[in-house]
Amino acid sequence: MLRLGPFAAAARCLPALPHLGPLCLAGNRGSFARSWLPAGDRGALYRQVRAAAAGGERLPVLKTPKGTRDHAPAQAALRERLLSAVVSCFKRHGAAAIDTPVLELRETLVGKYGEGAKLIYELKDQGGELLALRYDLTVPFARYLAMNKITKMKRYHVAKVYRRDNPATTRGRYREFYQCDFDIAGQFDPMIPDAECLKIVHEILSDLQLGDFVIKVNDRRILNGVFDVCGVPESQFIPACCTIDKLDKIPWEEVRSEMVGEKGLSPEAADRIGEYVQLHGGLDLIEQLLQDPQLSQNKVAKEGLGDMKLLFEYLTLFGITGKISFDLSLARGLDYYTGVIFEAVLLQQDHEHLEEPLSVGSVAGGGRYDGLVGMFDAKGRKVPCVGVSIGIERIFSILEQRLEASGEKLRTTETQVLVATPQKHLLAARMKLISELWDAGIKAEMLYKKDPKLLKQLQYCEDTGIPLAAIVGEQELADGVVKLRDVATRKEVDIPREKLIDEIRRRLEP
Repeated sequence: MLRLGPFAAAARCLPALPHLGPLCLAGNRGSFARSWLPAGDRGALYRQVRAAAAGGERLPVLKTPKGTRDHAPAQAALRERLLSAVVSCFKRHGAAAIDTPVLELRETLVGKYGEGAKLIYELKDQGGELLALRYDLTVPFARYLAMNKITKMKRYHVAKVYRRDNPATTRGRYREFYQCDFDIAGQFDPMIPDAECLKIVHEILSDLQLGDFVIKVNDRRILNGVFDVCGVPESQFIPACCTIDKLDKIPWEEVRSEMVGEKGLSPEAADRIGEYVQLHGGLDLIEQLLQDPQLSQNKVAKEGLGDMKLLFEYLTLFGITGKISFDLSLARGLDYYTGVIFEAVLLQQDHEHLEEPLSVGSVAGGGRYDGLVGMFDAKGRKVPCVGVSIGIERIFSILEQRLEASGEKLRTTETQVLVATPQKHLLAARMKLISELWDAGIKAEMLYKKDPKLLKQLQYCEDTGIPLAAIVGEQELADGVVKLRDVATRKEVDIPREKLIDEIRRRLEP
């Protein structure tokens, strides 16, 4: 089972941040300069700010770029636990980690993302190379396979990607964000790797307990077959897919209007497409479409439906078909998908009169892309691939909102022991003891004062959730013991110095 760990350990609140005074942008510029720096600081930077203010120069704006954010310690700790939970699932399924540069050659990325290509961050000429920031982790993975002539691999990759999108921070949509990808590359029997990718999505969403969800599945070959029998020219298949992909955001009437008005499809073709793409179900729908007078005569669609039926048989063996929906409206707008595609969405049932739950956001997606590696190979040699990307930012946004609503506080450090002293002139004793703990691999801290008061040291333990305090005073030094305090129960016991490390380890065992 995946575990995020407790949102609040022993901590009752987070450590207070140092107070630097208000950052006042309005009013007198001199008052801003004075409040920006701690009182008494009259260094070069202070004089520079005062000079800029006196000269009427514009002071620097302190903000992150649009679509990006900082992460405070509590947010960083939550993200780390979430990423650890996802990665542990990837490892459980036998994947190895890789990493690739955040920069790619521009020509590596263009022509792979359909309408998403306009969101690629392109950079100025860098010494003769036209570069871009990576848009996702899939295309760099395909480039990696082709460049290193790898024909079989199961890998995961967790890294930041960049898109010039319109941010929606409350929904976890940023211009800089993490992706967590799991992919299986190689020639294998049909639908076995695809079923495992769906099983991984099911495991992660179930164990994170995000709420009810459904995993929508479809196949690009089925969609292409639908377009074909509805009279759509092959050159319009990908633009039509990009439009169909908007069905989870806008109603069919608007999608139809775009297909006719912008994509140039006939109203009759759009209406026929609408009859198909509004269907969803399970094995029964697959059987129905296999008997469809038109689709059953389309070779591409028939292949896709056959594989979809096989996929559902494997998903039944995995015991997860209760969360799977064969949905013909699922298109996934990226150009490189060639077969099975899927997307996981969280559901919300707020209104009893609704027959079906509402979707509140996609949290995972992926599919099969058998031709992408061949696009980078001089001889066009293909390496079949299928993979899934977990929408870590969307999930993080949900968990962050829940944590804030609950009022619980998350531990931001992993310190196990605070080394404390009750009297003055014992800094050397503290430093010797903490060094012994560090050398033994125990996570330990001490306060950075020569003679801190014992009450402040114990309060620090309670504020930050440190479970144990190792107290060494004059009497303990004389007796060759250390007083070990359980912070939660406030019980103390004298432990012989030579047995302290073993006793700490025993108490910290899960």
